[in-house]
Amino acid sequence: MRSAVLTDIDLYLQRLGYATPPTPSLETLRKLQWRHTSTFTFENLSPLSGQPVCLDLPSIQRKLLHEGRGGYCYELNSLYMTLLQDLGFEVRGITGRVVINASEHDWVARTHRLTLLTLDGVRYITDVGFGGMVPTAPLLLDTQDEQTTPHEPYRITLEGDTYTLRAQVAGEWRAMYHFDLQRQGDIDYEIGNWYVSTHPESVFRQRLMVARTGDGIRRTLNNGSFALHRMGGDSERRELGDVDELLELLHSEFGLTVPDSPLLRGVLGRLIGEK
Repeated sequence: MRSAVLTDIDLYLQRLGYATPPTPSLETLRKLQWRHTSTFTFENLSPLSGQPVCLDLPSIQRKLLHEGRGGYCYELNSLYMTLLQDLGFEVRGITGRVVINASEHDWVARTHRLTLLTLDGVRYITDVGFGGMVPTAPLLLDTQDEQTTPHEPYRITLEGDTYTLRAQVAGEWRAMYHFDLQRQGDIDYEIGNWYVSTHPESVFRQRLMVARTGDGIRRTLNNGSFALHRMGGDSERRELGDVDELLELLHSEFGLTVPDSPLLRGVLGRLIGEK
């Protein structure tokens, strides 16, 4: 049974370029994932400022649709999965263990949320909340072949009951995260979200991470290091050493409305090494 109700579906669809709800087809799914990853920004400003990250649907809708904010996987994929369900797709949430910045053999915590989707008997994973390496197209689950997307190629490998999402970066297949199909409930997401947003050793409390895709590009911000990656071309990089410059970039390049918080400003200044 469903308990969450997407009250702002018309506004949500407008943000994604739809005047009316689209039919639940593979073409719709592809367009939705591409548009979602280029419209809604991945960011962790709330954990950095010590603000709670609330996972109830009204809070997520208010933050992403009305306050000019983005979010991370527990917010972005929760809202997106609810939209897919409202449109008639068969979906359920699953979780993964992120290894992009660790050895793929490390057994790290489940701190990533994504969505399993079944369409005409075919299973896909769809994920709009994986930061700078978010897949920009749904991926077939039951094949280990290379799969093209509007950005990098991806593939899903399987060992036992554990799947691994891999992306081809600089000619090398790199593991992004492990996942399985174990059923997850709201409490599982609450526990993972509590850890990533409050634990002092969580990277979400230690580093500014912002990302947004576009037509053939990926924008990423890591503390004060901004990069514009062009698919098949050179990347542009620059370092930011001033909070005002950083706040302007968050607005101009990532479309964010940053909360007016002296605490957050101080944290951002420390992370970018402002003098």
